[in-house]
Amino acid sequence: MSRAFEGVRIVDFTQVVAGPVATYQLGLLGAEVIKIESAAGGDIARGMLDLSGFGQGEMAPAFIGVNHNKRSLAVDLKRPEGRAAVERIVRRADVLVENFKPGVIGRLGFDYETVRGLRPSIVYCSISGYGQEGPRRSMAAFDGAIQAASGMMAANGHEETGPTRTVSPIIDVTTGMMAAFAIAAALRRREKTGSGQHLDVAMLDSAVSLLNPVYNNHLVTGEEPELLGNQSLTKFPTANVFPTADGYVQITALTGAQVDRLLEVLGCLELRDDPRFATDADLVANREAMLPELCTRLRRAPTRVWLERLEAARVPAAPISSFREVMAHPQLETRRLTATLPAPEMLGRAEVTSVTTGYVADADGPAVRTFAPRLGEHSREILAEHGCSEAEIEALHAAGVVRSPAPAVSPGVSPGVSATVSPAPPAGSEPAPRPGSAGAARPPPAVAAD
Repeated sequence: MSRAFEGVRIVDFTQVVAGPVATYQLGLLGAEVIKIESAAGGDIARGMLDLSGFGQGEMAPAFIGVNHNKRSLAVDLKRPEGRAAVERIVRRADVLVENFKPGVIGRLGFDYETVRGLRPSIVYCSISGYGQEGPRRSMAAFDGAIQAASGMMAANGHEETGPTRTVSPIIDVTTGMMAAFAIAAALRRREKTGSGQHLDVAMLDSAVSLLNPVYNNHLVTGEEPELLGNQSLTKFPTANVFPTADGYVQITALTGAQVDRLLEVLGCLELRDDPRFATDADLVANREAMLPELCTRLRRAPTRVWLERLEAARVPAAPISSFREVMAHPQLETRRLTATLPAPEMLGRAEVTSVTTGYVADADGPAVRTFAPRLGEHSREILAEHGCSEAEIEALHAAGVVRSPAPAVSPGVSPGVSATVSPAPPAGSEPAPRPGSAGAARPPPAVAAD
């Protein structure tokens, strides 16, 4: 097998969601990802979204799901010995990814110009909330803030409730995908030109790109989007979430033919003879007049019945599925959308299942090969692969510069020993590859009102 990024070595300084999503996507396709974490506690996502305590403060499910196929080096970058150790790794890297606030990584000694001096062909990706330049560059940013700042919340919600954010960190994930694509493109460019480059990926930019159709309409017409709730942007009354006898159904009838077939299924095709609903423009202008009739008829049967009838009539429709229902659906069995791996003993279960990525390849596709690492799980082997002697590695652990899950101090090395790292060999002096390396009840949804 030969996955697209086998042989590509990534030094990953990122944490939380956006950056780890980017490197996870590349790791699924074979890239070797070395995750550089703070020896003081590592990626803050290790303890996030884990109210059940499953991950014991170190392996939260949300962290696990975007950190498979990575190895962890826990190191204190504020110490010169720690920076020297990481410099050895950077000298042999193809890609460096960081998501500190602009300027922070420079203070740690790994800004683009410095790194380019160590590795001229480096593809260097900076991920931030607002970009490396501009009046907002220094502002801290999390997903919710960018949903607000990008205009997304102004276009999402109901008039009764006001602006609403999405439950998923959708901007983080989108930014990670954007960064992965940018890195892939930069690696392709390097194949053609021999040159690396600096990539500046901003969450705000990614959010605006995600809102592409809505912003393009605004740029042409000057119109601001309305809070439409579950309505379609088309404002068709036949595209909404509707109540049924036992729940809800989402229907998206947007073409004239789909509208006709929907009305036929509901037994009210005669509405098309009403001049208020004769054309698409009429439907939109008089949508409040049609909605009560649609809601009344859809309440007469359960969701399952409507889904069967609508599918037979080729009208796009779907149930409002729970996460459990989605995961149990046989459709997912055909999509390879999740991966189940043996879990570390500390988690108290035999295996853990995580989401992978949103496509299937007929050969050499995305694959989860190794479980997300514990903090510093691979510190020793990574340092050894990059030329550190056993004595140097022990001294770094004893001095608290580097951390591993297992006891770090061996007999003969006492705490307080001076930790030094010998100069790194020239950039072209590659180490031998490591063996096996690969280069509660939910509230109902808001529905159409009758």
